[in-house]
Amino acid sequence: MCLHHSVLTISFSERMELLCSTTSLSSSFALSSALFVPPSISVPGTRRFMVLCSSEKSQKENQMTVSVTGATGFIGRKLVQRLRADNHSIRVLTRSKSKAEQIFPAKDFPGIVIAEESDWKNCVQGSTAVVNLAGLPISTRWSPEIKKEIKDSRIRITSKVVDLINNSPAEARPTVLVSATAVGYYGTSETGVFDENSPSGKDYLAEVCREWEGTALKANKDVRVALIRIGVVLGKDGGALAMMIPFFQMFAGGPLGSGQQWFSWIHVDDLVNLIYEALTNPSYQGVINGTAPNPVRLGEMCQQLGSVLSRPSWLPVPDFALKALLGEGATVVLEGQKVLPVRAKELGFEFKYKYVKDALRAIMQ
Repeated sequence: MCLHHSVLTISFSERMELLCSTTSLSSSFALSSALFVPPSISVPGTRRFMVLCSSEKSQKENQMTVSVTGATGFIGRKLVQRLRADNHSIRVLTRSKSKAEQIFPAKDFPGIVIAEESDWKNCVQGSTAVVNLAGLPISTRWSPEIKKEIKDSRIRITSKVVDLINNSPAEARPTVLVSATAVGYYGTSETGVFDENSPSGKDYLAEVCREWEGTALKANKDVRVALIRIGVVLGKDGGALAMMIPFFQMFAGGPLGSGQQWFSWIHVDDLVNLIYEALTNPSYQGVINGTAPNPVRLGEMCQQLGSVLSRPSWLPVPDFALKALLGEGATVVLEGQKVLPVRAKELGFEFKYKYVKDALRAIMQ
């Protein structure tokens, strides 16, 4: 039987046998000489000691049930893998069950729940937390229809998630909502420096982010809401870098536009760790910039990428070519902002990749 904080009295020889035998106690017992307690009554040849049991109950208390929108995306896939590695229960909220089942096959993700929109209610209720990452990618040509979908996809999903949280019975309501937003909130500037207290910009993406965040903040007052304003996410399996690497490998890499625009980046592993910390740490509340501590100009980023790949960064893509290709959407790559993670640093978050060169080297290994 597993005893929690029990005090046992056994002979010295029995004690040594327990400590030396790998089969005498189950692996859930943690024994330490520091836990030996001198007996109040001395009995020759005996010692009292305390056995601490890491019971299944305490393990389960530390486990979360997390519902995730946008789980099939670049960031979402990495987050699900992290949650799975730590034995948390995962509920994937998707609009394409077949796609999600391909990305998260049952043999690799046993116990994962994949739910289409009609079943989201049953998943949100009873979850410990919800992570909201859904939204149409913005790195495409912006037609009026696409611009509407970029905005609507974020507002609609966030609104649905918030409604499901708010309408859950109090005893089954998630206590945490971690909702993505973007550094586009600040607008663009070649000279300004932005932190979580900076005002919002006046362009289209700033408008999208304001409404996106405002919708998430409608969650029940008893729900802790963390808004992660995400920068350019670097990783080999997706995001901007995955599109840039082939050009550099073909000796056709270079900065986009002037190269002077700011590039506020974050390694995908650091972003996943930041989201994970926001799930588990009650101090993570309100707006938190999801960017590395050392943003760079895009020209420098391209030079560093070329260096890591042993390729030159010599072929810039002119503004007019990008505007012809992406239309108004070219502003995403031609204009940037210098964003600092002031709040994350105040909270003591440790970035594994503080410098873009180190991040690129790790990604390309």
